[in-house]
Amino acid sequence: MLLYLSREQYEYDLRGLLMAFYPGAPITKIEEPLSEDGERALFVFFAEKEGEESCVRLVSEGTVTEEHIPSAFLDAKGEKTRMKQAVYRLLAKDTGHTLPWGTLTGIRPVKIAMQLLEEGKDLSAVRAHMEGDLLVSPGKTALSYDIAVRERGVLGRLSENGYSLYLGVPFCPSICLYCSFSSYPVARFKKQTGAYVEALLQELAFVAEAFRDRPLDTIYFGGGTPTTLSPAELSRVLSYITGHFDLGHLKEWTVEAGRPDSLDMEKLKTLRAFPVSRISVNPQTMRQETLDLIGRRHTVEDVYRAFRMARDAGFDDINMDLIAGLPGEADIDETLEKVLDLGPENVTVHSLAVKRASRLRLEMERYSAYQMENSDEAMERARLKLKDAGLFPYYLYRQKNMAGNQENVGYAKPGKEGLYNVLIMEEVQPIAAVGAGATSKQVKDGRITRADNIKDVLLYLQSVDEMIERKRGLFL
Repeated sequence: MLLYLSREQYEYDLRGLLMAFYPGAPITKIEEPLSEDGERALFVFFAEKEGEESCVRLVSEGTVTEEHIPSAFLDAKGEKTRMKQAVYRLLAKDTGHTLPWGTLTGIRPVKIAMQLLEEGKDLSAVRAHMEGDLLVSPGKTALSYDIAVRERGVLGRLSENGYSLYLGVPFCPSICLYCSFSSYPVARFKKQTGAYVEALLQELAFVAEAFRDRPLDTIYFGGGTPTTLSPAELSRVLSYITGHFDLGHLKEWTVEAGRPDSLDMEKLKTLRAFPVSRISVNPQTMRQETLDLIGRRHTVEDVYRAFRMARDAGFDDINMDLIAGLPGEADIDETLEKVLDLGPENVTVHSLAVKRASRLRLEMERYSAYQMENSDEAMERARLKLKDAGLFPYYLYRQKNMAGNQENVGYAKPGKEGLYNVLIMEEVQPIAAVGAGATSKQVKDGRITRADNIKDVLLYLQSVDEMIERKRGLFL
């Protein structure tokens, strides 16, 4: 696909639409509106003065179709909306299908519904904007509205002037086929895990001092897989937090136990010795052939074992992550039924996203024979099964290159919603983040600024003082 724009300001949005309609197709930007016969190309011509009309033109298999945008719409917001509508109509006609999220390409569609609710608008106004202006399907509009309503309730639990703490451990037992996070096989860094814990404590010391006068609402210990650390290393980190942070306002403390092959009873008892309130035990799939294919290196029985151990250890708030669209899986119906039989309080249904840095993208030819699809029908079946089990959607986000142009949705039993997950989506309070690859966020006067930690573990270990200074510049 060739792409020409007479102005470049909407390139990101238009690339997102092209990627959604033509998954996997390369997109080449061109400087002149020329195309070889038969080569698919999208041309976008913007009006430059009053009275002119903007125009989008699609060339596909020798056929040229056009959409004109009247100059009456050429205010900044209207121009973008109408331009994307015109492109959407052309691409839908060319491909013969529509997109469940319409012209939306951002990762936080629920923010749109949330903003309208904050303005005092109702469901009819949300529908008018999302379905009428953004061409979102009625089902996705209803989902966005429902989640926005629940998110408002969850956010009502926050302290005034509060903040959250994130700790990242970038180690895993093995690296999954689809993973694009800053994660490394723990076996490669066995000699560095002690030094890594020391680095976390140095960063935590700064955060404890910088935020000493503000209430701590949530702690999220993620990664990677934090439980690749030894029980002694875990205890050292958790002990430091309980000894140096005021936990009197804490609403939630999550640890991503994640991989079943990283868990044993000693580690679970270590977590329970501290006020950890929520953990994840993530199978992704309950089909052994798929687990083997994606490099999980654990069995379905390991998932059952880890979940039951967590229950025996006393955890009453357990999340389980699933992925729809994994190679060779037509749906997640069987996986979901097996997971729901265990009775988790939280289930997150992800749609496979093929990221540039993942092995799946880098070795795509090797997996080209496998179906990697998702659909509205599959996600709706999952929603209904979860509803029947008493779990309701409470947060949602999207990514590029998602199977079926779908989304990731977190479901929870009432009162068991993951507060940190909602905070990440709505960005309403600061997050102080420590560890390799972690990103701190400052939220002040309606503006969001960030400070990233170095991703490479060895460079991070050499640069902890610099990471602290980045946070000092962000927060102080």
